[in-house]
Amino acid sequence: MDIPGRLRSEEQCSAIVGSPNISTAAEAAEAAERKEQEEEGHQLNTPWTMWIDKTERGASAAEYQASLKKVYTMTTVECFWAVYRNIPNVRDLNQRYTYHMMRDDRKPLWEDTRNSRGGTWKVKCRKEDSPDVWKELLLAVIGEQFDDFVAEDDDICGVSISIRERDDLIQIWNTNAARHEEAKVVEKVRSLLPGVKFSAIFYKRHETHHAFEGKK
Repeated sequence: MDIPGRLRSEEQCSAIVGSPNISTAAEAAEAAERKEQEEEGHQLNTPWTMWIDKTERGASAAEYQASLKKVYTMTTVECFWAVYRNIPNVRDLNQRYTYHMMRDDRKPLWEDTRNSRGGTWKVKCRKEDSPDVWKELLLAVIGEQFDDFVAEDDDICGVSISIRERDDLIQIWNTNAARHEEAKVVEKVRSLLPGVKFSAIFYKRHETHHAFEGKK
């Protein structure tokens, strides 16, 4: 799925949202949805939900889940832009904060039954590249641009960016870890961002994490 009306939608949303503030992102998205009732909006293939968290290393699943805050569930391109433009840019986030964009209403939890058999591709990027990387990956997932780069019985279900002291951490979530070797996800990321230097690239199954508390 290509994102239709991208520039038009972004310009429309600039009139809807104010200064970046997570606490008003939902209000901005709701305003966008009301506007869509008067104009034809561009539906996403599936809803996508933005989350934010701030956790410390070694946190339990319960502690991690308690730190999660839902920003909004988006169903249209216009709603996406309303949320995106009204939350802090990744360059303005403090260390240990993470944004997640997850398919449907699933939480960014390894133990979620829709995630537990999957894993993530992990890559690092330089801080100066993080805003462009995050924006491009958001557009790629809501536009289903990874469909042809995973196995038929696999799916990209989320993307995260974690702010770290040096390079920032990108994670791309899939649902079927058993088929990850057939995927060309990293190649797709490189093609989307040819000028960005990525490092420390590897794949990790959720169930192999020491802190995983789901059924193995």
